[in-house]
Amino acid sequence: MRIYLRIIMVVAALLLGTLFFFPMWKIYLEAPQYPEGLELHIWINKLGGSSESVLQNFNILNHYIGMEPIHPDSFAELKYMQYIVIFFMVTGVTVGLLGKRKLVLYWVILLAVAGASGIADFYLWLYKFGTNLSPEAPIKVPGMTYIPPLLGHKTLLNFNALSLPGWGSIGIFLAIVFGTLVYLLSRAKINSTTSE
Repeated sequence: MRIYLRIIMVVAALLLGTLFFFPMWKIYLEAPQYPEGLELHIWINKLGGSSESVLQNFNILNHYIGMEPIHPDSFAELKYMQYIVIFFMVTGVTVGLLGKRKLVLYWVILLAVAGASGIADFYLWLYKFGTNLSPEAPIKVPGMTYIPPLLGHKTLLNFNALSLPGWGSIGIFLAIVFGTLVYLLSRAKINSTTSE
């Protein structure tokens, strides 16, 4: 594999490091009680937001509709996800240094599967929080569920929710794109060499 392709592969692996500096996902919430809006940031190892009281304010709103309180300790994924990211970074750099085309393909596939699994897991959590409502909630609407959007905008009663990927998720996407590019370019190079 050409040296520039190896460099691109190493860059692809290092792009996953954005997850340590930026959130994976952001959920914006507007409500009459909080006209300035609330931002919940989901990182690979913690939950945060635009202010220290964001989680508390989310839980106050959730209480009205009977949602479970959101506690970082409830998410086991936050305890081990950072190690999965480190694994992919180390193996990606190793694959880049080795320059083996098939290893690049395996790495990209595994990363894509891990990313898809993460999105599915996120949706399951949203579904759980949105449907497992307390019968003693101050606000009860028969048959109403409050599943926040996985991606995009949704109106839930008088709440406006917007869910978007953060820069960390964009780093994962670019890592997959760059890795795929390395595999395709190295394959094209092999095909052109054999045709000669």
